[in-house]
Amino acid sequence: QVQLVESGGGLVQAGGSLRLSCLASRKIFSLDAMGWYRQAPGKQRELVASITSDGSTNFADSVKGRFAVSTDIAKNTVYLQMNSLKPEDTAVYYCNALLRPFVSWGQGTQVTVSS
Repeated sequence: QVQLVESGGGLVQAGGSLRLSCLASRKIFSLDAMGWYRQAPGKQRELVASITSDGSTNFADSVKGRFAVSTDIAKNTVYLQMNSLKPEDTAVYYCNALLRPFVSWGQGTQVTVSS
């Protein structure tokens, strides 16, 4: 399996930006896909963005045009660039890695957007 460590969360005002990082314990090009999920209080965990081994990306409708996902293969890191943040983006954000048949999760990083 893969160990994942997220960083970059914090408190930001509405309209601001944050970049989350997810450091993987193995070469990310060897993974089938990586993704970012989030879970707000009282809500289910939801997919925010994903990127596959061939570079295909997918975004939740609520973040399209505001968030971007990218990788740095040399650093074994996946990033989530979040722009034009809204209070409803407040959640714990989790990094996820798929190496079939296994799915690994990071510990999560809190993002709080104030109005």
